[in-house]
Amino acid sequence: MIRLHHCPQARSFRTLWLLKEMGLAFEVVYRSFLSGELRGDGYLALSPAGRVPALEIDGRVLFESGAITEYLCETRASPLWRPPGDAERADWLQWLHFAETIGQHLAALTQQHIVLYEDHMRSATVMKLEARRLEKTLEVVERAVSRRDWLLESGFSAVDTNVGYGVMVARRFVALDPLPATKRYLERLENRPAFRAALDEDGKPEIYLKPFYGRPDG
Repeated sequence: MIRLHHCPQARSFRTLWLLKEMGLAFEVVYRSFLSGELRGDGYLALSPAGRVPALEIDGRVLFESGAITEYLCETRASPLWRPPGDAERADWLQWLHFAETIGQHLAALTQQHIVLYEDHMRSATVMKLEARRLEKTLEVVERAVSRRDWLLESGFSAVDTNVGYGVMVARRFVALDPLPATKRYLERLENRPAFRAALDEDGKPEIYLKPFYGRPDG
């Protein structure tokens, strides 16, 4: 049995969505981002940094979403993978890790707007800077999907779930109107049956409770 430890709206949505795309049987253990349970000894035994996802699979636990993506695709012979020797292998790997670059700026903005709940804790400078950095990463996505439907020429792959999650959350912090190809890309992702199925199982929102978190200067 595959067991996914997941917080609603968190980065573990990537894995939830990918498991749905792959049609694998799995169990979801719902965790709370806000309760403090991720810092408890029981959960830290699964994920030493106290974050989600944690995936129990094949007698071990994986706790990095990028590594989980690659491991699932490799061990389950998924067509969503691009294995060594494939012409798109380098591009697949690059997008897989670029999702972490997007995630870095999302994490900083989430901390500033949501985790640091008092105004005196926040930095207007950091919020503005990280929003602009996030926009720059989305411009990279924009250039790719302005030429094709998905990140790779050959079609949809697992990297679209990782990057796609980043785009989905990014719209909470930056406007997508200046990025029309990215906006259409997100619409294509949201129309996928596996995405909708994952969204149905995501759980009650507890991180992003507002549709948009604007910069201090508006």
